[in-house]
This record gives sequence, structure tokens and C-alpha cells, in this order.
Amino acid sequence: MEVILKVFQFIQGLGPTVMMPIMIFILGLILGAKPGRAFRAAVTIGIAFVGINLVIGLMWTNLGDAAQAMVKRTGVTLDVVDVGWPSAAAIAFGGTVGTWIIPVALIVNIIMLALRLTKTLNIDIWNFWHFAFTGSLVYVASGNLWLGLVAAALNAAIALFLADWTASAIQTFYELPGISIPHGFSAAYVPLAIPLNKLLDLIPGVRDWKADPDTIRRRFGVFGEPIVIGVFLGAIFGILAGYDVKGILTLAINLGAVMLLLPTMVKILMEGLIPISESAREFMAKRFASREFFIGLDSAILIGHEAAIAIALLLVPITIALAIGLSAIGLNRILPFADLAVIPFMVCMISPITRGNIVRGVIIGTIVIAIGLILGTTIAALFTGAAIDAKFEMPAGATMISSICDGTNPLTWVIYQLSRLSWVGMAVVVVIIGAVLFLFLRNEKAWKVAAGGPAE
Repeated sequence: MEVILKVFQFIQGLGPTVMMPIMIFILGLILGAKPGRAFRAAVTIGIAFVGINLVIGLMWTNLGDAAQAMVKRTGVTLDVVDVGWPSAAAIAFGGTVGTWIIPVALIVNIIMLALRLTKTLNIDIWNFWHFAFTGSLVYVASGNLWLGLVAAALNAAIALFLADWTASAIQTFYELPGISIPHGFSAAYVPLAIPLNKLLDLIPGVRDWKADPDTIRRRFGVFGEPIVIGVFLGAIFGILAGYDVKGILTLAINLGAVMLLLPTMVKILMEGLIPISESAREFMAKRFASREFFIGLDSAILIGHEAAIAIALLLVPITIALAIGLSAIGLNRILPFADLAVIPFMVCMISPITRGNIVRGVIIGTIVIAIGLILGTTIAALFTGAAIDAKFEMPAGATMISSICDGTNPLTWVIYQLSRLSWVGMAVVVVIIGAVLFLFLRNEKAWKVAAGGPAE
């Protein structure tokens, strides 16, 4: 058993840019792809992830510095430091639950596939850390490892259901046949976004707004182009941050570059995924003609869409304003900083629900971020406890830490709150999952349309 755990710990330590290509290569061979074709696809995907991370890093560096400057200008002091998703992932994998999360999540996936409770084969092993994070909070709060592992397993099961629910919308909106997204962070906002989008349908005027990228381009011409929007938003952020002319122009060009480069990196990623997707369809057609399967991947393949990027950039100053405004009434203590760059991951599964409507995406994003900051503040002490359990080195001067990803994740918060009832709470989660699955399977078409899938 110790040897197996060391193998899993080694895999965890590889990071997404190495782990994902290995998994893609192995999957390609299993699906019958020729070794050379599978290897090229895997390497292409790895390189694309490197490119995506570089662009995200560019965005994070620029937005983080501007955000800090904006907050300093307000004079507001918030005592919970946003340490970012890499730190949250390190805490999740470094904790007691993280040691076991890969076999636990894989077993959950296999059982659900065997029982026909999911169509998703989740190969996004790196992002199992989201499930481990939930389990770590429960373990730290309860001191019960088994309770933490069950919480993590239930989170993995819910992510698979959300992946199935949104698969039709993801495949249509992003043109990704055979793909679903069981991402523990991105998918968590779907249950909030769908009713909020329905609510917007009831508001006269708002329901008729057309604000998808194509409509904006037709109305505004060159000023509706993604790179121009990025430059324009960068200039506004620079002014809000109090930068000089050089700083404003630099930020403007850098965010314009993000708007151009991120979609390009995702296109490279798709080039690597196409042969694997084709092999998967051929494999399933031969062996499981009556069953439909999806390959579960990282939501990074979605964030290059211009609607998702535009919504995310617009939400940056809104997030800062929300943090400051909510702190004034005692509802928030988190200072958004390191994780501002994960906002594209937060909204990428909301975009299909709104059919790419940027205005709706910003409205819904504003609401879910506000909710997230409030929820995240209530468990900041617990987040800090999980960091201590993982022997995480706290930033200098910080007494409490959190992150937008996954410290403000509503799904993590709900599972943790129910875990306070011990096994009764976990039983409640199981009953809820069962009831939702039953309702979903009874009327899949309506549920998928509500998530942004095609009506026919």
C-alpha cells in the first residue's frame, strides 16, 4: 500500500503540464490510436498547457499589480490574504486527504460508469485537488479522515454529474465533440448560473439585450474586436490603478495580448485533442454502440473563448469593488489578489448558459463572486487550518489565508456545512445527489437546454 501511495504522490507532483500529456498518451493507446499519433497529440496538449499557463501568468502579473494599486488607493485593509490556486492545490495535495484522492476519485468514476450513473471518463487527474480540498476542510474540522474522504468522493461524484449535465452545451458552444468538463471549480457555479439566467429572462428589456461577441463586432466594428476590447479594458484598469501614461499603455497592450494569445493557445490544445477524440468515438462505436461516453478534461480548454475572456476582465474591477463594499458591511475579509486570474475559469461554464451574452455573464458573475466572497470569509479560518495540516508556509505577516479558487467555491462550502452533521450530513448529500440524478434522467433534454444545450 505504501508503494502505491508513493506512486500516486509522484503523479501528483508532476503538475498539470506533465500529468495531462501522460494521461492523454495512455488514453490514446487504450483507445487504439497509433503510438506515434498518440504521442504527438499528447506532446501538443502539453505544449498548449505550457502556453496557456504563460498567458495566464501574464494576465495574473498585470492584473494582480493593478488590483493591489486599486485597493491601496481606497485605503481599505482586508486581513484574509488571497494566496492563489497554486497554493490551494498544494494545500489540498499536501494534506492527509490529498494522499488518497487519486485512487478515491478514480474508484468513484469507475463505479458510476459501471452503474451508468455518468457518461464522463474523467482523465483530468491533476484537478482532483479540488475534491481533495473539500475533503481536507472536512477532515480538519472534524478530525475524522474517513469523513473527509467521503466528502471528497461525493464532490467527485457531483462534478461528474455536472459534467454530464453541461456536456451538450459545452460541446455545442465551444465546438468540442465528445468532451465534458468535470472541473471542481468551474462546474460548481452552474447550479447558481442557471436559475439566475432564468431570472434575467423575466426582466423586461434585459431579456432582449444582445451582447454576444458577434453582435458586438457587428455593432462596433473594429472597436468590438477582442484585442481592441482588451486594450481598452487594460487602459481603464491602469487609470483606476493610478498608473502613469507608460503604465497605462503597458497594461493596455498586455491585456490586448492576452485576448489574442489565449484563444491561440486553446486552438493548439484542440489540435492535440482532435485525434484522441476521433479514436474515442471509433473505440466506443465498436464496443459500446448503445452507450455514449464523454472524455472529462480541464476547463482550461474553454477559457480561450472571447466571451469568457471579456466577461472575466470586466469582472476584475467589479470583484475588487465587491470585496471593498462587502467589507464595509462586515460580510467580507478576503483581499482578492493572486486568484484574479482564475476568474476566466469561474465564468467559462457560465458562458454557454447565457449563449455568450457578455452583459448577462457579467451580471451573473457579479452575483456569484459576491456570494463566494461572503461564503469564503466564513471558512477562512478553516482554510488556514487546512494549510497548517499540509505544512504550508504562510506568507509573511499573514494570519489567515484563502483563495478565490477554492476558498469561495459554493459547492465546497455546502458539502462542508453538511459535514458538520457528521455521517447524517453525508447521507443527506447522497440523498440529494440521488434525487437530482433521478430528476435529470427523467427529463434530460430540458435540463440540458437549461444549461445552454441546443433545443433540438
